[in-house]
Amino acid sequence: MLPGHFRRGAPLSDGVRLTDEQRLDWLRLIRSDNVGPRTFRDLVNTYGGARAALAALPKLARRGGATGTHICTVEEAETELKACRARGIELVALGEPDYPARLQTIYDPPPLLAVRGKSQFLAQPLVAIVGSRNASAAGVKFASGLARDLGAAGFGIVSGLARGIDAAAHRASMATGTVAVLAGGHERIYPHDHVELLNALLTEGAAVSEMPLTWEPRARDFPRRNRLISGLALGVVIVEAARRSGSLITARLAGEQGREVFAVPGSPLDPRAEGTNGLLKQGATLVTEAADVIAALEPILGRGFDLPAQEPDEIPLTGDTDPGDDERSRIVSLLGPTPSAIDDLVRLSRTSPAIVRTVLLELELAGRLERHGGAMVSLV
Repeated sequence: MLPGHFRRGAPLSDGVRLTDEQRLDWLRLIRSDNVGPRTFRDLVNTYGGARAALAALPKLARRGGATGTHICTVEEAETELKACRARGIELVALGEPDYPARLQTIYDPPPLLAVRGKSQFLAQPLVAIVGSRNASAAGVKFASGLARDLGAAGFGIVSGLARGIDAAAHRASMATGTVAVLAGGHERIYPHDHVELLNALLTEGAAVSEMPLTWEPRARDFPRRNRLISGLALGVVIVEAARRSGSLITARLAGEQGREVFAVPGSPLDPRAEGTNGLLKQGATLVTEAADVIAALEPILGRGFDLPAQEPDEIPLTGDTDPGDDERSRIVSLLGPTPSAIDDLVRLSRTSPAIVRTVLLELELAGRLERHGGAMVSLV
């Protein structure tokens, strides 16, 4: 059969590349109003190809009661293709050799995946690490160590480029390879202050999106992105998650996709651990070190992975000044009921030891801080 025909949600064109004309038709179809991945599949199955489906769209929309449905024009599709190629972004079609094999198996894979960076990296075994944007110092430290250890053992790390746990996982695995899954288009990075992080991780990894190049992400686009995070990975590790966290959506999607779901336990007193502790009650695999993840994934891959010795983190220092409001807020947000090392607060807040000490003194004098042995502190 020709490229573009589907069976059980996957194309029969495995290993076959679309022609330029076919890729343009696919892009036009998926960019037309109200056509998502599932509708795309149904249309291609019904009409035998994207071009025939495009011809049928106006009549179908009118019969459904729609007026003024926009169908992506040839000119619009050509403009997007040209802009992508100029930026080193490849639109990989479902079933082509470079399309991630695991992503292809989910119920609603993107017909076209916009890939920037090293597309071949997507073929490696991947583990997703996600969690709270408002992460604690302990959570950030754990996510960093886990990502670094898994990367050193041969796994790529997938995450959503968000603040907190996601960013920590990306940074720690940058040398070994990491994948950022975007909620918007490649020209609308969210959050904007992670543009430099994204550019840096492209050296050894990749960034992917199913959205148009200039698409501004909306709240409803993040759950859609989350299915790609879990779909790319063998398993998903949730490090911190509040009761209604978006990370729990990723965990649910991972379970539906047949992926392994891992959770890191946390203090019952910390709201950021409520979701992960709940996942453990529901049967998620408990994780306290990378070896726990590797032990669960080795049987799936049919081979072993070695964990090398871990090197100590470096602590960047900045000039000593009185804490500003942003610095104070950043340090306090890293604290929680779980004791955190003061050195970790310095490193993760990216401020000087003097500023951290000052903020801790402020909290202590206000009766909000408890000190523990080994230079550890926690919020009361």
